[in-house]
Amino acid sequence: QVQLVESGGGLVQAGGSLRLSCAASGPIFSINTMAWHRQAPGKQRELVAVIIKGGNTRYADSVKGRFTISRDNAKNTVYLQMNSLKPEDTAVYYCNADQFGPGRGTQVTVSS
Repeated sequence: QVQLVESGGGLVQAGGSLRLSCAASGPIFSINTMAWHRQAPGKQRELVAVIIKGGNTRYADSVKGRFTISRDNAKNTVYLQMNSLKPEDTAVYYCNADQFGPGRGTQVTVSS
């Protein structure tokens, strides 16, 4: 069983940056797929970014060119670097690792 803890959220002005972290309670080198999702108030949860074991990545169209997902197997952590943030990025961000997770999430609020 792998437990996940998201962190790094906060309040930022539009155009700013944040880096989210997802720390796993166990080794992630065997985890095939790690992903970040987000859920804004009144909206369905949506997939933001995925990173596969070999390093391939995939992004939602709404964040392409602004967000970067990465994983550090030595630290059992997955990151989401978010640049050029927009008010519509405001949401609670969650991570998953294969069938594990999500954690409690981390709130990101972008002011205009």
